[in-house]
Amino acid sequence: MAKGKAKGRGGGRARSAEQIREPVDGGLAELVPDRERPRAWTLLVDGAPQSHVDLDDPARLDFAYQRRLGHIADLAAPPGSPLRVVHLGGGAFTLARYVAATRPRSTQQIAELDAALVALVRRELPLDSGWRIRVRGGDARAVLGRIPDGWADLVIADVFGGARTPAHLTSAEFAADARRVLRPGGWYAANLTDGPPLAHLRAQVATVRSVFPELCLAADPAVLRGKRFGNAVLLAADGPLPFAELTRRVATDPHPGRVEHGRGLADFTGGAAPVADATAQPSPAPPPDAFD
Repeated sequence: MAKGKAKGRGGGRARSAEQIREPVDGGLAELVPDRERPRAWTLLVDGAPQSHVDLDDPARLDFAYQRRLGHIADLAAPPGSPLRVVHLGGGAFTLARYVAATRPRSTQQIAELDAALVALVRRELPLDSGWRIRVRGGDARAVLGRIPDGWADLVIADVFGGARTPAHLTSAEFAADARRVLRPGGWYAANLTDGPPLAHLRAQVATVRSVFPELCLAADPAVLRGKRFGNAVLLAADGPLPFAELTRRVATDPHPGRVEHGRGLADFTGGAAPVADATAQPSPAPPPDAFD
């Protein structure tokens, strides 16, 4: 989910020169054309922006949080080397397209619960037939549980039911299963959303820290200061992470962000407790003006 706003919401599918609108399992999906790029679209579900795709340039990432995930994919292995990636949450398959375009021969699996959304995206924003991308229908945690130990170089969690991450994808048990799927040295990245007082985000840092020894958090400074609702990208691993290079890339983005790690991240977390399955809650709903 990312900042933006839907226009002209309503029921049923309606094709026009302006947009494609169609009901999916999770609500009303809208594909809104990018007026500056002839084959680029923004996907929204019930008014919440989910993904931006440029069919002519799949390596172009428009949303700030997706650019941060793109930096992570860039740094996960030497340039051009293929990766094995698990994407939990499909959206418009933006990050899978990015990896396929920048790292040929990568093998990727996408878990997406919303079958109608998958059908819409496949029809209107088709994947290149040469890409090694498999879309698996089903709940993200259930799909993750069927992936062999040590299969992935990178697991990306970007799952939203509407505008909220489901509770069962916020627990230490879920993070432990993500670690199981990773090869030694592999990385786990998650797109998180929260607003003041940032209780959910702090708890998610504590939760992932209880499973992975190394982690960092990248976000807009206003989000990290608790000034507004927004996205934060959490990166974790069982070994060293390239904090300096990730910090440089995030700071020089069109929408600059900040990376917290080490003592700064510990101070940010502020003694928050890890979340278990028994106590997990979905991420908070965005405020009414979040997508203005």
